[in-house]
Amino acid sequence: MPNILVRDLPDDVHGALQRRAEQQGQSLQQYLTNELIRLVERPTPEELFARVDRRRGGKVGLGQAVADLRGERPAS
Repeated sequence: MPNILVRDLPDDVHGALQRRAEQQGQSLQQYLTNELIRLVERPTPEELFARVDRRRGGKVGLGQAVADLRGERPAS
């Protein structure tokens, strides 16, 4: 499994990460591994825009989309 080395990490940042890891009952390595996995699973704005761009060209107009969304909401 690959490793990552972070140089010149400010002491206050390291301390904050260490405290967060302890609050989660994890080692710093476990905590950072989970945070990096979570970071990668969340798409970047560029990835979202690319996804939207691939889906463009639909046949539903704005009025129809609004009506459809209103129809999906529970009656108040």
